[in-house]
Amino acid sequence: MGLLDGKFAIVTGAASPRGLGKATAMMFAEHGATVAILDLDAAQAQAAAADLPGEGHIGLACNVTDKAACQAAADACVEKWGAVDILVNNAGITQPLKIMEIEPGNYDAVTDVNLRGTLYMTQALIPHFRERKTGAVVNLSSVSAQRGGGIFGGPHYSAAKAGVLGLTKAMARELAPDGVRVNALCPGFIATDITAGKLTEEMRASVLAGIPMGRAGTAEDVAGCALFLASDLSSYCTGTEVDVNGGSLIH
Repeated sequence: MGLLDGKFAIVTGAASPRGLGKATAMMFAEHGATVAILDLDAAQAQAAAADLPGEGHIGLACNVTDKAACQAAADACVEKWGAVDILVNNAGITQPLKIMEIEPGNYDAVTDVNLRGTLYMTQALIPHFRERKTGAVVNLSSVSAQRGGGIFGGPHYSAAKAGVLGLTKAMARELAPDGVRVNALCPGFIATDITAGKLTEEMRASVLAGIPMGRAGTAEDVAGCALFLASDLSSYCTGTEVDVNGGSLIH
């Protein structure tokens, strides 16, 4: 028995082979979900979808900062499957800038994808969720939202990811009467393509020294928490932020 048998899920920004989105899509598929992978490049999204176990998965091009594109992707999934049960707002970008280095273009890029994209993609599915009186939304925030910066994200990234937490809680409050749950994940230092090759040995040692569990997280560590929040195991959880950081926040 899979935790998501018979469920239909959309995961944004999930084409990158070693990213959190792909790992989440993979785990959802292993648990019986039919998954749509959304990413900027249609061919890459389709290739990632073809890589998932099971049948019926799809890959679609979608720039989450484009409201019409989000609506088109949501509509395409509903049309193909008849229903969407789960949305994972994973699409995001980061930039390792100091406060005075943040130019208008940097601010726009980071807040648009991380925050505006989360809003637009969720808006695209809310009428459908409300109509069915069910739905689970999982938003990707970050430990950097909670502690004011992480390893790679600049202050504008912290701000965008903190915005995701505020948005998560406000949407959870507004959508709860409609049977729709909205929760957030706050990953700490996770070994993915975004982090690969950016750390000197020295930096790496100091990062790990700040993690009580003494290791970087894996994409699967994050995917497992997304699976919990997407499934009926978390049926009484909404507006929560689940920390996935090996204890970094308590250190």
